Amino acid sequence: MQTSLTPANFICIILINAALLLSPITSDARDIEITPFVGQMFSADLINSQNGTRVVVADDTNYGLAIAWQDSPNGQGQILLNTVSHDFISSTDFQEHSFDVSYLHFSGVTQLKQQNYVTTISLGIGASYFETDSKDKIYPSLTMAFGTRYELSNNVALVTELRGYASYIEEDNQLFCQESICHALLEDGLWLDGSISVGLAIKF
Repeated sequence: MQTSLTPANFICIILINAALLLSPITSDARDIEITPFVGQMFSADLINSQNGTRVVVADDTNYGLAIAWQDSPNGQGQILLNTVSHDFISSTDFQEHSFDVSYLHFSGVTQLKQQNYVTTISLGIGASYFETDSKDKIYPSLTMAFGTRYELSNNVALVTELRGYASYIEEDNQLFCQESICHALLEDGLWLDGSISVGLAIKF
């Protein structure tokens, strides 16, 4: 079943969820933290609608924002937004097409501290929002990441992260189709994205 959602509505949902999740914890949690980041996203391939062969999806720059709070001495709660625009060559008209994927997740982050250096492991659940030239759709999604933090000061840290996303793709696979013409197909099962990112974490 297709879920229609405009980019403006998706942003509203993000802001509302952030407010609802943060409101009960801000009175008790310490060190609210905002981390803008940028990186490179590596994607799974699409499927050629004509013969079932692979359609290569370009690796592209991703942009994101994380809002976190210190839930315990060695753990954080986190709301994570990450977005990327992918390109591919259509198997029908052999022209370049693009589609956007936005991820919104609620995650728990474990921090393994060694003086100014911190190793992080995070696991989250949320949703992925796919937007093509003609359609959009939301799928359930999981994310897992391994990262490092180097504390530059008490309030600022340099963050690097290796993150993976897995979205469950249902059988109704018409995202890249316009009427009877399909430029590509999503492979049934899982859509996988992976990213390497760097960011700057600022505590308030």
